[in-house]
Amino acid sequence: MAVEYLTLPVCMLEITADDAAVTGVRRAEACAQAQPNALTRAAAEAITAYLSGGRLAELPLRPAGTAFEQAVWQALRGIPHGRTRCYADIAAAIGRPSSTRAVGRAVGKNPILLFIPCHRVIGKDGSLTGFSAGLDLKRFLLDLEQE
Repeated sequence: MAVEYLTLPVCMLEITADDAAVTGVRRAEACAQAQPNALTRAAAEAITAYLSGGRLAELPLRPAGTAFEQAVWQALRGIPHGRTRCYADIAAAIGRPSSTRAVGRAVGKNPILLFIPCHRVIGKDGSLTGFSAGLDLKRFLLDLEQE
């Protein structure tokens, strides 16, 4: 498994990939020895471009999760840049309108931040809700997309 680290203004990210797909982008508290490959480098370059106002490049992704989680994460990928959705919107999008709490758990388990844009999911009242990488990063990303 290849690993690379990228420092953002509010935190550090750990990017992991195998030879075929990006498998993880998560907040890192500490940095181990990087062992990058072409995909971790491409992901780091894509995130750097995104931070400069661009859009994230499409890369092969392989998030590990249940069929339900995969459906939620696919729905997250459909949220346009600069827009937000609430958990009920995602539940309706996957045809499970009564599964709002389960959707919230699946959003929280998203292993590939930014490329699967879980930061774009907010509370029904417009409030910032939990984010596995911290609300400081969520606010930073949402503000970045509004510029």
